Amino acid sequence: MSSRESSRRTFLRQSLALGALTAFPAILTKAVSGAEMPLSQLAGAGERVNLACCGIGNRGGEIIQALYNTGLANIVALCDVDMGAPHTLKVLEKFPDVPRFQDFRVMFDKMGSQIEAVTVGTPDFSHFPITMLAMSLGKHVYVEKPMARTFNEVELMMKGAEKYKVVTQMGNQGHSEGNYFQFKTWVEKGIIKDVTAITAHMNGNRRWHGWDPKITKFPDGQPIPETMDWDTWLMTAHHHDYHKDYVNGQWRCWYDFGMGALGDWGAHIMDTAHQFLDLGLPYEVDPVKLDGHNPFFFPMASTLSFKFPKRGKMPPLEITWYDGVKNVPAVPEGYGASELDPNIPPASNGKIQPAKLNPGKIIYSKDLIFKGGSHGSTLSIIPEEKAKDMEPKLPEVPKSPSNHYANFLLACKGQEETRSPFSVAGPLSQVFNLGVLAQQLNTKLLFDRKTKQITNNKVANQLLVGTPPRKGWEQYYKL
Repeated sequence: MSSRESSRRTFLRQSLALGALTAFPAILTKAVSGAEMPLSQLAGAGERVNLACCGIGNRGGEIIQALYNTGLANIVALCDVDMGAPHTLKVLEKFPDVPRFQDFRVMFDKMGSQIEAVTVGTPDFSHFPITMLAMSLGKHVYVEKPMARTFNEVELMMKGAEKYKVVTQMGNQGHSEGNYFQFKTWVEKGIIKDVTAITAHMNGNRRWHGWDPKITKFPDGQPIPETMDWDTWLMTAHHHDYHKDYVNGQWRCWYDFGMGALGDWGAHIMDTAHQFLDLGLPYEVDPVKLDGHNPFFFPMASTLSFKFPKRGKMPPLEITWYDGVKNVPAVPEGYGASELDPNIPPASNGKIQPAKLNPGKIIYSKDLIFKGGSHGSTLSIIPEEKAKDMEPKLPEVPKSPSNHYANFLLACKGQEETRSPFSVAGPLSQVFNLGVLAQQLNTKLLFDRKTKQITNNKVANQLLVGTPPRKGWEQYYKL
């Protein structure tokens, strides 16, 4: 693209974005003007990372606060498609003088030279274009899990990180807590070895569990909130009329926008096993059980089998994933109580309620069985008698030098390496991409790990790439 054409496109985007603001209240128009903040006015500009934040409500807002609390970040820009929604106002009140935008493209056009790193706390399907543009501009990126909605988008994000030599971190925060360091140490010291099966489970109530699984179409459109830029919210996705059940976390319910329970919780449950057992990509994914399957949103319950081949001296391994309120897996004798870890964030929009089996995993090896929760929860050996016998043999586990957010910012400053970079988080996310395809199509998938192609289903293989992006959004797949 010539510099003249690039400038013209930039001008058109800015004109369209600013023109759209005329329909908004005056206070919002002022708030989204995006006036540049001189670097000289940024407190500790030489010591802190200048951070722009895309998606500032709900989980996005929590990410911003967590990064800010490290004392290592200057929040220099806030971007959200709905700056007038209740869930964004908390962050706006916290940072009243920070420039605000409704379109990430305009934000980069106006403030690119002042931004060093970016957070992406938006819906799953919109991670890709924001992340690709940020990396292409040399910005470090913290993106929520899962990395992206399609297998190919994750592939491009991994290649982009390598091409642009930027720091990346996926937001599975347990990767910087006790579970990470314990699992790593126990594998290195031979405590966890010869694993042949893992049960991963998340049986909390999900947003779509009260819906009619016999749905035959997308919901009818509703009036777009006057403060929302719905066209930008859609990004690469094909047009859908606005509906409240697409936004504020509800996007996770739909195949077009989200990754369901697997994409939401898989990275908090399977992540350390996937990395330290060198699992890579599965050769088979089988939807063993799907209750309430339909082509629009996720099943009421799913049991998915992921089969991984022998890796070096490690034997073949099968992960069986269970979600759904009543789809609770069997547990081994001597399992004991299913503790509710107070450090685990709530599922969906409510509190985690004590259940027969709380989110977590059971790991079966040749000699030992381990049970664990999600996020940073550490493993224990079961039954209790075996745990007592093993206690003197267990190695010391190092403490984490930084939490997940400080780890990212310190890596941006060249002082640490991120523990969940795209090179690690990408293949894990692609496991979920394949699992969601098996859910959506309700069919077993055979996958060639070398060619990264599905060999037994042409439609599924095409969906590794997904439907073509909406007109005007093709460029992000070429960066």
